[in-house]
Amino acid sequence: MKLVGSLTCPFVRKTRIVLAEKEISYNFEIDIPWSTDTHNANYNPLGKVPLLIMEDGKTLFDSRVIVEYLDTFNNPNPVSHLIPATGPQRWLVKRWEALADGICEAAANVYYERKRPEGLQSPEWITRQHKKIELSLAAAAMELGSNNWCAGETITLADIALGCAIGYLAFRNLQTEWSQSYPNLTKLIDKLEQRQSFISTAPRE
Repeated sequence: MKLVGSLTCPFVRKTRIVLAEKEISYNFEIDIPWSTDTHNANYNPLGKVPLLIMEDGKTLFDSRVIVEYLDTFNNPNPVSHLIPATGPQRWLVKRWEALADGICEAAANVYYERKRPEGLQSPEWITRQHKKIELSLAAAAMELGSNNWCAGETITLADIALGCAIGYLAFRNLQTEWSQSYPNLTKLIDKLEQRQSFISTAPRE
């Protein structure tokens, strides 16, 4: 099984953390979708990462689909599922994932908009993305409250997704004041960043 992606994409990182937490062996191939030598479109018509090439040669793309698939694995060592199979807890975890992924998308929009020539940048677009991030962080802090984890009594995909989102904000130096505003989020992120799965997947250029 091969995972294709970049070292900076938070969606790739989310997938890599799930692989690590589930103790699933895989090969990792770096492929930057916007580089001239990318082969991504040969497997994913959307030209996006992450991309999972399974042992039978079939592919899965979009991190939400991939992590759902990976969570069905119980080898080599059975571990708890990161996504509840049914019921309200499942949808709570998926809702957290959607919120975290939205933060990542807004942050990426800001980053790439700022890479355009200054005269072509849209301040209104950037402001809109920042507002999405601000509102989402406030919602996350309110939802988390005094709980130790986002959903339940142990780590789930909800925590992984949120950790990747906030880690991406730090990596791109966006919304740096959030840690002072939301100490409960800071506490959770500090705990996550001590896990080997987060340490080994820290984003880098």
